[in-house]
Amino acid sequence: MEELTILAQLTLAISVAYVWVFRFHNVLKEFKSFGLNDLSRNIVGVSKISLATLIVAGIWFPSLIFIPSICMGLFMLAAQYFHFKIKNSFAKHLPSLILLILCAFIAVESIQ
Repeated sequence: MEELTILAQLTLAISVAYVWVFRFHNVLKEFKSFGLNDLSRNIVGVSKISLATLIVAGIWFPSLIFIPSICMGLFMLAAQYFHFKIKNSFAKHLPSLILLILCAFIAVESIQ
C-alpha cells in the first residue's frame, strides 16, 4: 500500500505543478470566470505549489503528509464549489474531484 500512496502523492504534486506552471492560461480564464481577483489566484497558486512540495517531501518525511493533504483537499473542495457556482459541466469538475479523492486517500493512509 505504501507504493500506492507514494504514487498518489507524486500524481497529485505533478498534476498541481503542471496546471499552475504549464497550463497557467487556463488558470487565468477559470479564476476570471469564478469572479476571483488576481491576488486570490496568486495566493491559491503559491499555496498549492507549496503544499504539493510538502506532500512530495512527505515521501521521505511522513510526518509532513497529513496537514498538507488536508489543506490541498480543502482547495479542491473550494474548486468544486466554484465549478458548481458557475454551473460548469461535469468534465470541468472532474480534475479537481479526482485530486480531492487523492488528497483524501493520502490523508487517510498517512494516519495508519
